[in-house]
Amino acid sequence: MNSENFSLSEKIVSTAYVRQGSQARRGHEHLIRQLLEQGKCPEEGWSESTVELFLSELAVMDSNNFLGNCGVGEREGRVASSLVARRHYRLIHGIGRSGDIAAIQPKAAGSSLLNKLTNSVVLDILKLSGVRSVASCFVVPMATGMSLTLCFLTLRHRRPKARYIVWPRIDQKSCFKAMITAGFEPAVVENVLEGDELRTDLEAVERKIEELGAENILCVHSTTSCFAPRVPDRLEELAAVCAKHNIPHIVNNAYGVQSSKCMHLIQQGARVGRIDAFVQSLDKNFMVPVGGAIIAGFDESFIQEISQMYPGRASASPSLDVLITLLTLGASGYKKLLSERKEIYLFLAQELKSLASAHGERLLHTPHNPISLAMSLDGLQAESDKAVTQLGSMLFTRQVSGARVIPLGKEQTISGHKFRGFMSHCEAYPCPYLNAASAVGIAREDVTLCIKRLDKCLKTLKKEVQLWDEMYKKSSQLCSLKTMLQEVNNWDSPANVKADTSLCILHVHSVLGIH
Repeated sequence: MNSENFSLSEKIVSTAYVRQGSQARRGHEHLIRQLLEQGKCPEEGWSESTVELFLSELAVMDSNNFLGNCGVGEREGRVASSLVARRHYRLIHGIGRSGDIAAIQPKAAGSSLLNKLTNSVVLDILKLSGVRSVASCFVVPMATGMSLTLCFLTLRHRRPKARYIVWPRIDQKSCFKAMITAGFEPAVVENVLEGDELRTDLEAVERKIEELGAENILCVHSTTSCFAPRVPDRLEELAAVCAKHNIPHIVNNAYGVQSSKCMHLIQQGARVGRIDAFVQSLDKNFMVPVGGAIIAGFDESFIQEISQMYPGRASASPSLDVLITLLTLGASGYKKLLSERKEIYLFLAQELKSLASAHGERLLHTPHNPISLAMSLDGLQAESDKAVTQLGSMLFTRQVSGARVIPLGKEQTISGHKFRGFMSHCEAYPCPYLNAASAVGIAREDVTLCIKRLDKCLKTLKKEVQLWDEMYKKSSQLCSLKTMLQEVNNWDSPANVKADTSLCILHVHSVLGIH
């Protein structure tokens, strides 16, 4: 409806009513105009009706929705299922062109506008979250691992002689495979134990650079968000080392946008040294379906170079999902979620500490990790080797998702590389432990229910271990009695004594299940 159509409507319906409807329409249009003018996330969230009106307006700008359009090409935005078309708001053409994921599509002005606005709104959120000097970013329809691979492949053109990627160890398969998939050899740097925390060994990083030669190193691949007792890498120091040796620096910031501490580390690293790009997951930070990531950096030309490395067009679904989410939340709504996450982190830490104390365990001291926590399982390990892994199974079957139970001494081979102590981020962590995290969107009820079920599981395991101990002691006693009776049977004794002894032995056999 435009002004002309509203005027025509006044001939059919009361002028007062039509003007009221027109004013309501202008309210929606005002919000859309602000978005187009500023390219920023609105401070207050939009209603669903405004979001749907906006998406409908974008969709009619794509050729597949033109009235009377005649498509004779191989890709004309044709969709067999109307359900699928509605799921995508009839924005079918995707984003980018064959040579550049950020390019404008001539026959999809609406989808192209969606792409540009999404990148602009996401850039605004990255700045609000703490990386004030970020220059450019784009949403890519791949999860974090493949997005890291895209960054490494882009750097290959700049450093054709490079063979290695220096990587402070973090036991997550996707970031390791990202380097292998790109065709590089990870130069693994083991972490150093400081108290309970596993931290970056800066001296070992320097030694590795000297050993391999800076010209043979593609980049340093560091990490912010991680599972305790691993803590974020020393980004400022690593950035300074990269600047000193003129080595690129790629940061895996998978779920770090939700943490002001992780974002501050990136901002400071870029200020004092070198950070070429940092990659973050859409689903982990913005509560959207899996399948998208944000690649961001401080040099607009390098970020553009990465986007041009992406082969072919791309799905618009991740861009559409995150744009709808941020328009609905608004900047204030997203900041509220981040604030609530911090509060629940403190609540989770308090509850885990109390539970640990009640079971003779302790909350590991990991103050440099702002998202993940860890509780020791020393007592459980002492009672039974299998009890630690059994705890993980019990939690999962009781619908506690996300908790990770880390046993001692696990080995894992990934793409031919053997990791000792896998999942614990080092070869020999002092104790087994359980992980829990306070991630964006978590509620206090999640924590309360998790602690209740964890407490019940620990009590059940201890009872089972005690029961098995008692059974083992009785079994040992019965075995001793059997041995004694067998010795009596070998004595030179009267026949009736031997007969009685034989009956006793048969009874012992039946108790022990021996035939």
